[in-house]
Amino acid sequence: MSKGYWIASLNINDQAAYDEYRSRNAVAFAKHGGRFLVRGGPHETPIGVSRKHNVVLEFPTHEAALACFRSPEYQEASQYLKKGCEVDLVIIAGYDGPQP
Repeated sequence: MSKGYWIASLNINDQAAYDEYRSRNAVAFAKHGGRFLVRGGPHETPIGVSRKHNVVLEFPTHEAALACFRSPEYQEASQYLKKGCEVDLVIIAGYDGPQP
């Protein structure tokens, strides 16, 4: 069973709202086995357009990643994200197939 991932790209417009989101999202992430692989940091965008802040979370399964997003705990926290940020979020299954 492949892992699941959240790939988020955001611009923070209201730091206080984003800080509140971060203080609340940990409950949902812990409940569903979420683990940060990327949480901000320097980046380059050689193709396309990106936002200023990027985050990648890993979950034990794709189903866990979806369940986390749909959970009441995350939906409550996400109100602050929506209030303070422009955000794009992709929830995607990992790839377990052949490699080059």
